[in-house]
Amino acid sequence: MRTYLDFEKPMAELERKLEEMKTLAKENNVDFSAAISLLENNITNLRKEIFENLTRWQRVQLSRHPDRPYTLDYVELICDEFIELHGDRQVRDDPAIIGGLANVGGQSFMLIGQQKGRNTKQRQHRNFGMPNPEGYRKALRLMKLAEKFNKPIVTLIDTPGAFPGMEAEERGQGEAIARNLKEMFMLKVPVICIVIGEGASGGALGIAIGDRVLMLENTWYSVISPENCSAILWRSWDFKEQAAEAMKITAKDMKKNNLIDGIISEPLGGAHLDHNWMADELKRVILENITELSAISDADRIDQRIEKFCAMGVVVE
Repeated sequence: MRTYLDFEKPMAELERKLEEMKTLAKENNVDFSAAISLLENNITNLRKEIFENLTRWQRVQLSRHPDRPYTLDYVELICDEFIELHGDRQVRDDPAIIGGLANVGGQSFMLIGQQKGRNTKQRQHRNFGMPNPEGYRKALRLMKLAEKFNKPIVTLIDTPGAFPGMEAEERGQGEAIARNLKEMFMLKVPVICIVIGEGASGGALGIAIGDRVLMLENTWYSVISPENCSAILWRSWDFKEQAAEAMKITAKDMKKNNLIDGIISEPLGGAHLDHNWMADELKRVILENITELSAISDADRIDQRIEKFCAMGVVVE
């Protein structure tokens, strides 16, 4: 059963009527094609009206939609072959970050991504997509492995943040993320980073230093979530919508401020409505960017990567 967000409720009733009409036509062998076509057009027009005027907070809600495709969904849909690799070789494996060798359309690369869960058991196993230090160290180990065998790297970002627990801090959460930032700048292979859901704080940035940093249309990327920003400034989560507007955290905002390199379109209504379409688009973008980046020398690619990030936030008066 489809999950509707609050701002999608006007479509829910129309889509329910559409299903009832289709069922009635089938059961009674009656031709309702004209009425069905009219209702479908009304739904499409309403969806366009809603999704062409989304607020920033509504895009945050879409990025968290429970039916939205996660990293493992994309692995299943775009990879001809995927061999998952485990462990950081120091403490343990972190299920919140998955990674392995992938083959897509004859192109092999290292795929690394943050993974949430669909149900309570999976969410607990994946720690709600919040990696521990072992996850970032595993990611870096796989990146170094990719560099050794000259394989491009693709990272998929979808996390509410790195795990903030005391045990994570004791094992060096900050150091693990900082080391990833440093090492990713100097990787000799092409690196493509794509925000597919939530891109929160250092938890996202820990696998997001790349030659191409892209965002899906209905995602967000920021140093803090709107709720936590609201809690700090207003001592309450009630102002999360105002916080989202003030922070300017959507893909359009990021592109306007030159913090990302591009936006990947989603199907009308969001990626959760058509996983196959979204996977095909993601596959096309990945292969296009790998081809472009592979044509650049390693030294030039590293220089361009460093220059791009160093230029962020610079203001000239």
